[in-house]
Order: sequence, then C-alpha cells, then structure tokens
Amino acid sequence: MIPSLTQFRRVVVKVGSALLVDRVRGRLNHAWLAALAEDLAELHGRGADVLVVSSGAIALGRSVLGLGTGALKLEESQAAAAVGQIALARTWSEVLAHHGITAGQILLTLSDTEERRRYLNGRATLSKLLEMRAVPVVNENDTVATSEIRYGDNDRLGARVATMIGADLLILFSDIDGLYTAPPASDPAAQHIPLVRQITPEIEAMAGEAASNLSRGGMRTKIDAGKIATAGGTHMLIADGRSKNPLRRVQEGARCTWFLTSSSPATARKTWIAGALEPKGTLLVDAGAERALLGGASLLPVGVTAIEGTFSRGDAVLVRGAGGVVLGRGLVAYDAEEAMRIVGRSSREIEAILGYPGRAEMIHRDDLAISTSLRGPDTATAA
Repeated sequence: MIPSLTQFRRVVVKVGSALLVDRVRGRLNHAWLAALAEDLAELHGRGADVLVVSSGAIALGRSVLGLGTGALKLEESQAAAAVGQIALARTWSEVLAHHGITAGQILLTLSDTEERRRYLNGRATLSKLLEMRAVPVVNENDTVATSEIRYGDNDRLGARVATMIGADLLILFSDIDGLYTAPPASDPAAQHIPLVRQITPEIEAMAGEAASNLSRGGMRTKIDAGKIATAGGTHMLIADGRSKNPLRRVQEGARCTWFLTSSSPATARKTWIAGALEPKGTLLVDAGAERALLGGASLLPVGVTAIEGTFSRGDAVLVRGAGGVVLGRGLVAYDAEEAMRIVGRSSREIEAILGYPGRAEMIHRDDLAISTSLRGPDTATAA
C-alpha cells in the first residue's frame, strides 16, 4: 500500500542543486523555492517536525567567483562553498520566515555523523531545534571537508541525518520522478517503479549516474541513501521536484517511488544499540531504578549505585540490576570520571557537582535497549 504524507510525524526533505540553482544564470530559483516553502509550512502547520537538507552553496558560489561549470579543484569547491553558503542560508531564513517559521543553519561533515561524541552533539542540537519548532537547514560543511572525509552528495547526508534524528520519512527531490528499470534518458523501454519494499541487488543494478553537472549525486547515490534510511527505520521517497509546490503534487498523487522499511526509527535504533555496539563499561542500579527502567523510564544518576570500566560519553554500557542481572545496554551521557562523581545524586545537583548543566539522565530512554526477556507486555515498546 502506498503511504500518505499525512501519516508521518518527522520528515526530512532533501533539495538538490539542480533544483535550487538556475544553471544558466547561476542564481537561486526564488519563485520555486518560495513555493516549496509554502509546502514545508503546510507540513509544519500540521504539527510535523520538518528538517531540510539543502545543496546549492557551491553552485551559487562558483557563479559569484566566476569559476564556470566545469570540474573544480577541492580548494575551489571550498572557496565557492564559503561564498555560496551565506546566500543560501539567508534565502532559506527569509522564505521560511515569511510563514512565521524560524530556520537554523547546521553544517556537518562525515565525521560529525561517524564519531560518537560529535554525533551525539549534532543529534542533541537538531532535536532541540525541532523541539522549539524551528526548521533546521542542513548542508555538508564543504568549506572544511576534504575529499577523504566528505559525503560527496547530500542524498547520503540526508539519509544519515534522517536516521540520526529518528525521522520516519526522507524525501529526495530530484530532476526525475523516481526509480526506473533502466535510465530512461538512454532506454525508452524503461519502466517506472512506484514501490520498492526491499533494496535488492536487482534494484541497485537499475541505478544510473548523475544527470546534471551541478549535482554530485545520481540515482546510484539515492539507492545508497535508501539503504541507509530503510536500515534505520526511515521510509524514503524519490520525487520530481522541478514543478512548483512539489510536496503538494506528491500528496495529490504525482508519480514517485517509495522505498519502504519494515522497521521504525525507534525499533531500528534499539536493535543497533542492543546488538551492534561493544559495551565499554557497566552501570549498576538499585531496585527502584530497575523497576523504573522496566517500565520504560530513563536511567537517572540517583538510581545508579556503582560504575565499572572506562568509557566516554556516547559509548555503549551494560546496565545491571541489584541482583546482577543484565537489564540491557545503552549509550551513556557522561564520561566514566564524571559519571562516578554524580552516582546516587539528584539530577538537580549535576550543575553544582560538575560545574555545568549536564543532562538530567545518565542514559536517556531513547538510547536504552532493555532486554526483551525482562520487559512485560505493557513495556515492549516503551523502552
């Protein structure tokens, strides 16, 4: 069954350079962007969290600097990004402000989503912006990213960001209306595929290359993004974004391709925490904390009785109950040294002890995977 946009609560919308920038004049397509902002405002007004992943900085900057449309050296790309990002951020801020929405600029590199501490910091910032009903506008930090540590396209960046914040839908707007059995530009017999339930080797073989000299992505990178997104519990949609109000067109039935996941962001994250990360230490908790955890609560410092091992903030740790039974594992919010200082203390005392207002939870419930053998039927989805 084809989903509806109205059923999603947290949506990431990725917009490519070829849509944002008039390749002939090297300027932003202001009318198109204003229409997209209308769509985003409508989605936002329904109560959904909205996040934008926007290309375009290099495409804008290269025009201002007179760099032409050919291949750029790394340092030329970085200079173009530095110039173009200013205009891009200002424009997004203006078009969203027209609808009473605050925009926040976030620039990420590959390391920001791969290194645990930086990942957690980025996730916390994005989550706070969404909590405050702002719309984060994310781009790759091309001014500092080297060829060895860059994404190279914003399709995969969009997928990483979507899984980072637990989005349930990633929309990739492009200059094509979805996946075909073969590249339609070179094969007139190519057939459109409206629904992909699983990305198989056959699906991957259908991908072509980039269609625009302003874009670093193509269908292949979109399939790669789909693998990241669906593994993280996020549905993905590829749609033609060239017409005005592309989100509205999708809602009204415009042709596109849906990539479905059988999981949810929360379930996928719990599975990852429970089975894919090596624990670096152990937190021992008292009986009261054990009952709270099994009921779906976060782990607070007051419920921790002892710390074992050496770990850093964001590492996976085991959680053991009063009887020594492993209750589960989670991502700890403090380094081992700091955790030891606040063991057994109220969350209200953290700032006085550590000298800064740390997080109230030792492990937040979203970062905690409780053993399924210990959870009751009422808490199976809570923890």
